[in-house]
Amino acid sequence: MSDTATYDSYRDGLEVYFDRTAVDAWAKLTSDAPVSRIREKVRAGRDAMRALLLDWLPADLSGKRILDAGCGTGALAVEAARRGATVIAVDVSASLIDIARERAPKDLGSGSVDFRTGDMLGREFGSFDHVVAMDSLIHYPVAEIEAAVTELASRTVESIVFTVAPRTPLLLAARLVGQLFPRADRSPAIIPAGTAGLIRDLTHAPGWKPGRDARVSRAFYVSHALELVHA
Repeated sequence: MSDTATYDSYRDGLEVYFDRTAVDAWAKLTSDAPVSRIREKVRAGRDAMRALLLDWLPADLSGKRILDAGCGTGALAVEAARRGATVIAVDVSASLIDIARERAPKDLGSGSVDFRTGDMLGREFGSFDHVVAMDSLIHYPVAEIEAAVTELASRTVESIVFTVAPRTPLLLAARLVGQLFPRADRSPAIIPAGTAGLIRDLTHAPGWKPGRDARVSRAFYVSHALELVHA
């Protein structure tokens, strides 16, 4: 990566946030427990985005190796495993991985999930047929997103699907307001990215071309999905 120290600093901030500050809130958000109206919208948006990304993967994943990069509490990983995939599900937060392991059903048919705490870019996890990164890159600057996806592409055979925070007036305003508060009092910043430029830069890599793209917007949840496929 061009600037490992920058990537590491963002990643370490996410680890602290999810392990020390927000684990209970995220455990509740990603369950079916009652939440506030705002969080209901966020939950609905995340559910819609997860369904979209899963729809972009083959219906039959038997024999395929999948990386769920930034798996959180594991919902997407479990659904991919139910299609027959061998899933390596990685998250920087040990607390979220503990929840994912507790929630994972015992019977996944021919598929499986191996939940790991660590860096989603870790080369120790090997190579994959497909990589999914849902809302795990939204806290990084564009240069770091490009470097991360390029690194994952070097070990991916078929496709990479990932999400970014699009440059919308709502997200730009929310980021500006967030800068008025002390860092300790707010979650890690969501950094908007220009999707067209991002795809243009990423598809300069030999062997890759842009696939589908789609946006999910549910009030306070706005996320844009992008797909890279082998040419």
